[in-house]
Amino acid sequence: MLAAYIAADAGVPTMVLTRAALGLRGSALPTVLNVVQLLGWTSFEVLVMSQFADRIAQHAGLPSLFPVWAFAIAAFCTAMALGGPLVVVRQWLEKFGVWAMIATSVALFALLATRYDLTEILRRPGTGDIGFWLAVDIVVSMPLSWFPLVADYNRFARSRGGSFWGTFAGYFVANVAFFGLGLLAVLALETDPAGLAGSVVDLLLSGTGFAAWLLGLVAVLVILADETDNGFANIYSAAVSTQNVVTRVPQAILIVLAGAIGAGLALVLRNADYEGFLLLIGSVFVPLLGVVAADFFVVRRGRYEADELFEPDGRYWYGRGLNLPAILVWVVGFVLYEWLSGGLAGLGVPAPAGAVIGATVPSFAAAFALYGLVGGLLIRR
Repeated sequence: MLAAYIAADAGVPTMVLTRAALGLRGSALPTVLNVVQLLGWTSFEVLVMSQFADRIAQHAGLPSLFPVWAFAIAAFCTAMALGGPLVVVRQWLEKFGVWAMIATSVALFALLATRYDLTEILRRPGTGDIGFWLAVDIVVSMPLSWFPLVADYNRFARSRGGSFWGTFAGYFVANVAFFGLGLLAVLALETDPAGLAGSVVDLLLSGTGFAAWLLGLVAVLVILADETDNGFANIYSAAVSTQNVVTRVPQAILIVLAGAIGAGLALVLRNADYEGFLLLIGSVFVPLLGVVAADFFVVRRGRYEADELFEPDGRYWYGRGLNLPAILVWVVGFVLYEWLSGGLAGLGVPAPAGAVIGATVPSFAAAFALYGLVGGLLIRR
C-alpha cells in the first residue's frame, strides 16, 4: 500500500521510482533482481497453467502435451502484455475476468464444503515442519513480491488515496480468501501444493451426469483463463523494469523475450524450491520497501520531483548516480532478514534461538528507521 501511494504521486514505474532513494544508477540493482524474480514468477505461472491444461486434456482422453501447453500459454500471456495494462484491465478483468473468477472460487469452496468435513479438517494438528513465524514470512512474501510491480499499474491511479485504499482492499481480501481456499483444498484433497492444480481439476470434473461435468469444465476453463492475468503482469513488468536500465530497446521486443524465457524456464524448473524462492524475495524486497518508504515519507517529506528521476546530475544523482548510504542500509536489512529466517544457516550462521516475530517486521523496521535517520542527516531535500 505504501508503494501504491507513492506510485500515484510520482506517476512512474516502480523501478524508476527507486531512483529517488538509490540513485539513477543505483536503481539498476533492484531492477536486475526484480527482472529475475519476475521471470521466475512467469515460469511458475506458465507451469501451473500448463499442468492445469494438461490435466483437462487428459480427462478428455488426449495424451500429455505439457511442452506444447507451456509455449501456447506463454504466447497468449505475451500477447496480453503487448496489449498493455489498460487494455487487459478494462477489457478483460473489469468486464469479465474478476467476476468469473469470484463465481468459480465460490463454487469451488461450496464443492469442498459439501464433499468434505471442513470442521474435521481444520481441527487436524499441524505437522510442525514449518514454524509459525517462518510461515508468516512465507505468506507475507507472496503479496510483497508484487511491490516491485505496484507502480507499473498504480501510476495510472486518479488519486493517492484511491491508489492506497484500493490496493489495501484488493490485497487484503484476495490474500485472505485465496490463502484460505488453498489451505482447505490442500488438506481436503490430501495433496501437496505442487500437485494442487491437477487435484482441483480432478475434483471439478468428478461430478456425475453431463450437467455437473459441463459446469465443472466451465469452472476449470475459467480458472485457467483468469490465471493468465498473472502471467501477463509478470511478463509486462519484466519488460518495463528492464527498460529502466536498457532504455533503447523497444518494449515489445523485451516483452516477447520475457515470455520466451518464462516458457523455457517452466520446462526446466518443475521441481524448484518454491518456499526458498519466496523467502529470497522477502529478504530482497522487504528492506528495499523500508528504504523507499523512509526516503519518501521521512527524508523527502512526502514528495518526489518526477522529472528529476530522469535527470543525470539532478536531485537524485547523489555521487555518480549512487546513493551509497541507502544501498548499505538495504544490504543491512537483507542480511538481517536472511539471519532471522535461517537463510545464513548454510554459511554456518544459524537463526537466533527464540526469535518471536519472524524476519519481515524486524528487517522492514530496521531499514525504515536506519535510513530515516541516516538519510535525514545526509540528504538535502
